[in-house]
Amino acid sequence: MEKSSRSAELSSQEQLEAYGYKQELKRSVSTTDLLVYGLVFMVPIAPWAIFGVVYNAAGGMVPLVYAIGLVAMIFTALAYQQMAKSIPLAGSVFSYVGRGLHPTAGFFAGWAILLDYLLVPTLLYVFAAESMVGIFPGSPRWLWALIFVAVNTVVNLLGISSIKRMNRIFLAIELIFVVIFIVIAVNALATQAIPGAELTMSPLWDASKVTGPLIASALSIAVLSFLGFDGISTMSEEATGGRNAAGRAMILALFLVAFLFIVQTWLASALAGGRESFSDDEVGNAFFTIVAAASNSGWMTAFFVVNVLAIGIANAMAAQAATSRLLYSMSRDRQLPKFLSKIDARQVPRNAIILVSALSAVLVLFFVGQIDIISALVNFGALFGFMLLHLSVIVHYVVRKKSRNFLLHLVVPILGFLIIGYVLLNAAPEAKIGGLIWLVIGAGVFTYYKVTGRTADLAENPQDEPKPAKRETEHQL
Repeated sequence: MEKSSRSAELSSQEQLEAYGYKQELKRSVSTTDLLVYGLVFMVPIAPWAIFGVVYNAAGGMVPLVYAIGLVAMIFTALAYQQMAKSIPLAGSVFSYVGRGLHPTAGFFAGWAILLDYLLVPTLLYVFAAESMVGIFPGSPRWLWALIFVAVNTVVNLLGISSIKRMNRIFLAIELIFVVIFIVIAVNALATQAIPGAELTMSPLWDASKVTGPLIASALSIAVLSFLGFDGISTMSEEATGGRNAAGRAMILALFLVAFLFIVQTWLASALAGGRESFSDDEVGNAFFTIVAAASNSGWMTAFFVVNVLAIGIANAMAAQAATSRLLYSMSRDRQLPKFLSKIDARQVPRNAIILVSALSAVLVLFFVGQIDIISALVNFGALFGFMLLHLSVIVHYVVRKKSRNFLLHLVVPILGFLIIGYVLLNAAPEAKIGGLIWLVIGAGVFTYYKVTGRTADLAENPQDEPKPAKRETEHQL
């Protein structure tokens, strides 16, 4: 067993060295750890916070929304899987697009998704802080946000082992509460505790309500609900399961979380008792109100607290880890300042983690109470990066490698590109304007590095053109 493990380790290191890099991050993340990380990033209990909003938008068919989301995002997940298998690096779309399509496109893919990754922790801290004020009225939002930032920074700096441990703990807590909710819901339906509540197929499909515009609207909500599975790809250089580990974990995490989303929202929709919609006063806490009606206010409070901790600590911690790996990878390829690629004794990108924390601390003070604006910007960054990812699959496999697997390397990325493109086209105006401003800033950064000669030298096919490991003496900013 030990010999086999060492062989896999050596194989992973050789793959990394073929791209010109040294093994600096701690390679100790199993495929199961990647799966747990992806689930925590996507938050199995995510529908709780937005159930009322999605219920109103989808005419009560909330599980249908998540079923559509699974179908829509599977194309992007397959694209990630293919590129992760071929390019097992930590930079996510930055590495995949840079080597699969073109280094310039790779920079802008990385820069775009950096907007997503930098703002996701901020969004989560702001949301969690708002919720904490609901639990402790009169307390300052900024204080709660900074407490969450501090906790996650410490965990990330302690190393990947601490992150794995915390991921397991929080995932276990979330899954326990999913089971508790299922028990509460089934019992309430069986005893008719809520008048009019019954389990039917209408939340999954009601032909009298399903229309083209409703499906289109549901598509936008659904796609954005699954953002986070892509964060698994940022852990590629810390994975022990070989080239396919990240890809397998992404696909499995997507299906598992979709199953959990559908089951929970199907039961919650049944407990809603066939109502047309939730009022403005009810919509924000619709799920928790349903829990209270089906059980008691004590359970409602417990569910609310678990939801806040899952978002403010578990989800934000995973987002901070993913962001620091992206910064590390872009810095290592001379696309961002050199200090961000420094690794400390615990084998974590310490400076990148600290920068993400500092930016989050500043941004939460600026964006407190502006959740909609942050959400819009986050969505633009992810969707733009996904579109370039789909193009990179086509170029890397069909054009360069002459792949004859047209289903996986041509049809799937084309469908994925069209779906993501549609969602991006129909994004909020604030998202498009803010996203374009971010890309213009990125163009300035790219031009600076180009003019000063600090552009990356990326091998398109490292198996044929191996490069020596990069030295610390390389001239970087």
